[in-house]
Amino acid sequence: MHRWIVVSLLAGMASQADASDKPVYQPVPVWVKPAPAIDGATLKPDSPLLLTYDQQARLADGMSWAYTDLATRLASPEVVAQAGTIRLPWQPAHGDLIVHRVEIIRGSQHIDLLAQGKRFEVIRREEQLDKLAIDGQLTATMAVEGLQVGDVLRVTASVTDKEPALKGGMHAAAMLPVGESNPGFERARIVWPASGGVVWRSYAEGGKPIETTVAGEHEVLLAGPLPKPADLPADAPLRFRKLPLIEASSFADWRSVSATVAPLYATEGTIAPGSPLAAEVATIAAAQKAPLQRAAAALQLVQEKVHYLYNGIENGNLVPQSPAQTWALRYGDCKAKTLLLLAVLRQLGIEAEPVLAHSTMGDFLPGRLPSAGAFDHVLVHATVGTESLWLEGTTTGSRYAGIRDVAPLHWVLPLRPGGAALLAVPARAPAQPTVAVALDFDQRAGLRLPTLIHATVTMRGPNAEGVGIAKTQGTKEQKDTAVQGLLQAVLGREVAMSGYTLAYDPVAAVATVDATAIGSGFWRRRDDRWRMALDHAVSGLSFEPDRARTAWAAIPVATAAPDAVAITTRLYLPGGVTGFALDGDTKLTTTLAGSLITRTAALDAGTVLAEERMASTGAEVAAADVPAERARVALAKKRLFEVVAPADLPPRWEIAEAGKRDGRFKPLLAAYAADIAGNSKEARPYGNRANFLIGIYDWKGALADLDRAIALEPSVALYLQRAYVHNVVHDDAGRFADIRAARAIDPGSLDALGLLAQWDVDHGQRDAGLALLQERIDAGGENKIDVIAAKADLLARVGDHDGAVALLDETIRTRPGNAGLLNSRCWIKGLLDTGLDTALKDCTRSIELAETSVAALDSRALIYFRLKRYDDALADLTAVLDQQPEMASSLFLRGVIRMRTGQLSAAKADLAAAAVMDPLLAAERKRFGIEP
Repeated sequence: MHRWIVVSLLAGMASQADASDKPVYQPVPVWVKPAPAIDGATLKPDSPLLLTYDQQARLADGMSWAYTDLATRLASPEVVAQAGTIRLPWQPAHGDLIVHRVEIIRGSQHIDLLAQGKRFEVIRREEQLDKLAIDGQLTATMAVEGLQVGDVLRVTASVTDKEPALKGGMHAAAMLPVGESNPGFERARIVWPASGGVVWRSYAEGGKPIETTVAGEHEVLLAGPLPKPADLPADAPLRFRKLPLIEASSFADWRSVSATVAPLYATEGTIAPGSPLAAEVATIAAAQKAPLQRAAAALQLVQEKVHYLYNGIENGNLVPQSPAQTWALRYGDCKAKTLLLLAVLRQLGIEAEPVLAHSTMGDFLPGRLPSAGAFDHVLVHATVGTESLWLEGTTTGSRYAGIRDVAPLHWVLPLRPGGAALLAVPARAPAQPTVAVALDFDQRAGLRLPTLIHATVTMRGPNAEGVGIAKTQGTKEQKDTAVQGLLQAVLGREVAMSGYTLAYDPVAAVATVDATAIGSGFWRRRDDRWRMALDHAVSGLSFEPDRARTAWAAIPVATAAPDAVAITTRLYLPGGVTGFALDGDTKLTTTLAGSLITRTAALDAGTVLAEERMASTGAEVAAADVPAERARVALAKKRLFEVVAPADLPPRWEIAEAGKRDGRFKPLLAAYAADIAGNSKEARPYGNRANFLIGIYDWKGALADLDRAIALEPSVALYLQRAYVHNVVHDDAGRFADIRAARAIDPGSLDALGLLAQWDVDHGQRDAGLALLQERIDAGGENKIDVIAAKADLLARVGDHDGAVALLDETIRTRPGNAGLLNSRCWIKGLLDTGLDTALKDCTRSIELAETSVAALDSRALIYFRLKRYDDALADLTAVLDQQPEMASSLFLRGVIRMRTGQLSAAKADLAAAAVMDPLLAAERKRFGIEP
């Protein structure tokens, strides 16, 4: 039966059963202590928005009564709009909604809407259907007409609740707001008959509950406002956080809660002989003889053949439906699934008991007041030999290999006829990785070229089922987005995905995402070497607990939830290049910040293989151990595993020339082609391939891809990139058209402005080009300095030496510490071969001020060249090329110097490299007399 048929059926049953349920209208009950009256005439603009916040509760005769009185000052039209519809939810199967008051206070006038005959309408709608929950809840609504800014809307109502399944057991809680709400009057109060055997507890920090007995009624009252809770470190365990509430319970201890609820999970006679369910049990018994395997098969049966649906209709929020009914419907919530699993396990001869748990607040339980209200979940605790199993019928994908896995529940309450105390749940990592990643990085085309990536991600458990659903039900766009996001999470950066497949094996509950992609930026230069980080375990670890405050000194640190991840990485290095090395911890077995980390790594025959596993248990780090653990993590982060390239790598232009001969680029080109084939209506894949082709100096190929990209999605960046390529291939008309097209899209583009101004200057329109830049300079703005530097370059270009230097002199007088301006003045003086002594000072000062010194070193090398201090020039150029080996301007100048100093072979190599990388550079430098 389709799940929505069942949902609709149950919703219909709820609607029919509750069709006559309506709110009751009664005065405030006598046990309530009314809050102070409100005189609207005395209110001021700075009066609190929430004038009254009063929560009271009463426990008596097996029933809890929750009373709330809220008075809200409507200080703005927005608040008026929000308050215009009152909504009061309740569950009629458990009790009544009693409305005591709905009034508008306007000045000294009190407008009683109930006395005027105004009544609530009841909405019979299940608001949790999308979350697979049927709770029978109704909502009473009232549209309040005529509200005005300055009014006070006061609503007072009660909800009663009686749980027959608890056999007279009761629980109530009253909460106060904390933080910045600061109601004018706030109170939490619970009352019960003095002879009622009720216990209470307050968790509010800084509150002082008052306990009294008057006329046979016992009460505890907590008056506000509560002080702001003390700050806690974000990594403090949950139990250290204080709840701003008081609660009361008729249960004396956890054992009485356990004994009261236990009968609901009796299994005797729940599986009828000869029934379909009995046949399922017999099938398991025949197929599996070992108890652990039987337990795994029973769990799989309940997880996969009974889908989840919460049923809170009538007593459904506590009483599970019978195994026979659950099996017939093939739907059930945690209660129904637990009872079914218990019945099957016991039929199979496996000792098992139900345990109550809280899905998120289990760490609070030892400090909580015993009550059934402390829990929101139930599961099975089974015992096989000496092993404890914690079996969750509501999750999916559990198999034999993970039968010992356990969720981070902290504490549970076993349900036993004789009662039981709270039981600690062990913290342990999953037996198998929930995620296993295999990464292949193919760098064989060349170290400084894009990286070809093949990623295989294997998932187990609930995530695996999600992949299976996505494969069959997701749209292409949804799947593309999901896989792209997965790759980004695994790789730590965006990549260009070229293809993927999704697979799901329902027998093994394993999903596989297999993807190929192209990425860049994996190699970083440090200490004059290119390095690629392959450390996935320690690099992503964070352990920086703050325990400096005295109040925090004894608080332990909560670590990551139980999980296990395995990552296998292969890096294929360029052929014909020797000297690669591994750095950092290539072998590692340690526990850091609660996670067990293991790694083995080796380099053999041009391939790096690294295998890592991270397993977290959720165990806390004791406060006393924090300093030592922090130091251990910091030390491990200084030994991150990475691959180090040799110092003498072949330059990109040599790789490009070799690749065109030996076909090493074919795998990369195939990946780009696959991306284009799958996304042929997008500009992105064409643009990506154009970038690669530019990187190997295939200008015509890049131009063709840029044409396609612009035809699909024209942009400033694409037009300017194509303008550059048009310039390289000497297509002046195409270049000019692209610059104008870019300006048409974004007239404010500085890059397009600069190129257009240069075009004008180079084509005899000096004044027009300079005027374009002056107009932008006059407009000011954050980019004014960049435009001034561009204008100085153009002045130098047209031979106005004095004008270029004077412009920069004037600007630098107001910004003497601007490293970029100092470098511009140094560069222009070097190009113009003027003022070399002051130029040298500018460059040196810029090097001292700049975050990166590459540009200023290149400029200073030009000054040394003009001064014929060739050794000094070569030293600066070497420093530049150590940081940026493919900086064409530095290679060209080094070639010129080497040619002039008789190093002919080296000079030719540098000049040839510069010509490949920037075919226009030699002509540009010749304009200023810089040539071999």
